[in-house]
Amino acid sequence: MVSVSQKKLALFAVFVAAACTISVAAAQDKPSDKPAERGGEAKSAASQTTAAPDSITEGSVTIGGQPVSYRAVAGTITVGATDAQDATLAPDGSLLPDSGVKAPADPAEAPPTARIFYVAYFKKDTTDETRRPVTFIYNGGPGSATMWLHLGTFGPQRIVVPDADHQEAAPYKMVSNQYSLLDTSDLVFIDAPGTGFSRTFGKEKAKAFYGVDPDGQAFTHFILKFLTKYNRWNSPKYLFGESYGTPRSAVLAADLRGVDLNGIILLSQILSFDNSVDDPNQNPGVDQAYALALPTYAATAWYFHKLPNQPPALRPFLDEVEKYALGDYMAALLQGSQLSDDQKHAVAEKLHTYTGLPVDYLIRANLRVVGGNFSKTLKLDEGTTIGRLDTRFQGPDVDPLSESAQYDPQSDAITSAWTAAINDYLRKDLKYGLQGTYFPSGRSGGDFTWDMRHRTPGSFGPGGEQEGGTNVMPDLAYRMKMNPKMKVLLAGGYYDLATPYFEGEYEMHHLQIPNALQSNISYHYYEAGHMIYVREEVLKQFHDDVESFIKSTESGQ
Repeated sequence: MVSVSQKKLALFAVFVAAACTISVAAAQDKPSDKPAERGGEAKSAASQTTAAPDSITEGSVTIGGQPVSYRAVAGTITVGATDAQDATLAPDGSLLPDSGVKAPADPAEAPPTARIFYVAYFKKDTTDETRRPVTFIYNGGPGSATMWLHLGTFGPQRIVVPDADHQEAAPYKMVSNQYSLLDTSDLVFIDAPGTGFSRTFGKEKAKAFYGVDPDGQAFTHFILKFLTKYNRWNSPKYLFGESYGTPRSAVLAADLRGVDLNGIILLSQILSFDNSVDDPNQNPGVDQAYALALPTYAATAWYFHKLPNQPPALRPFLDEVEKYALGDYMAALLQGSQLSDDQKHAVAEKLHTYTGLPVDYLIRANLRVVGGNFSKTLKLDEGTTIGRLDTRFQGPDVDPLSESAQYDPQSDAITSAWTAAINDYLRKDLKYGLQGTYFPSGRSGGDFTWDMRHRTPGSFGPGGEQEGGTNVMPDLAYRMKMNPKMKVLLAGGYYDLATPYFEGEYEMHHLQIPNALQSNISYHYYEAGHMIYVREEVLKQFHDDVESFIKSTESGQ
């Protein structure tokens, strides 16, 4: 999780499924002393350093009372930055014998490559592994390793942390994960370039991989190489991304030309960055972010009993708030300065009943409350800041005079546990990376700047790139139209202020697709935050929902 000085973060940095703020010393890989070889044995830029060999281990996990034996592969696949370059590379980064390409004499002039780390779990004793579902899983950030989903959701081992409370220091508790998805699908957890044990090499490597479109291309190349390496071309295929992993999934789905996906799982979605409530005040005139966040404000106030009239149940209350958000509230915001003082006061009174925030504060805020300001203000009288990724978490206020929250209590509550767990698990259980440095965040390795420009499917030539708020809704719509059998599962938490649940629902209902294709989208919301799996009872339900989704789509139904 990226640290949350929400007021000053660049827009991209706040969409984390969990990018990490921990400072990790960057251990540089040792360059090879050998000169570059030529011909069929020539090496690419990725082989300036020797990749650790794949580590293959075996294990067993009990899911739903049934033992599931599996084979785990921890290793890397090397990809190129362009289609043409990638086609010359073997998975280990060496140049293919028929590539017709020679490695440059100066490695610094080599084209950029990324050595992408992954952990794949394959269920053993299957009748035909080549036809078993395979799910590609990744976190977001951008710049986050996939340790969160790996040890939090469907991997065979799971870290246990207290719900809505700060984790005690080490030792942390790992358990066999009875909610692993290995009973239903093989799993591939992927660390984005520059995160985890993934590394980038070559000339202008940051430009080649750190951006909306370069990132999508790198993941495309990885998946295609994986399908070939493990002979999984005829398997039902799924993408599962969290937070920034959801726009990655949209871009990736559009990029995977010639690969019909059976389904996409989107957890804590944001596809249009104009919908973020982190800093909408920096984007005046675009008011819908405030309306889309209102149900999350209301859910949080309900949770903490801050409402003047506490409803008995959450979901009926949110139905009412959602209707108001897109109705009278949005209409009032659209009027801008033309809204009369009496109308403004009436809206503030209504917002007070839904959020618990003082009426005078709402009027001074011009009816527009930024996410970080809500986190700071809701429990200001108690000297308490509430979470951004999960508003149920709370902690001491850092600066009583600040306008906005200075940190995210949820992030600080669990980050150390996850970081320790992934480092211990990969080395002790999977026997990988014994001498390597695992980067929880791409920022740990330096040279990390994310390019938010995006070219939507079908746009060519000058002017085809989005320069303002990135919006990948056209990418998902494009793939849904090109593959009308593909299904989408949208999941989210009511207490997520990083990517409010109602924002994801709004985006889905505004996809440029025929109305008939709306039935391909299913919605699942839980009483949890951004990382819904922190609550064990929610993780159990999420497993069952995803299992049903895969079983209903693996045969193309």
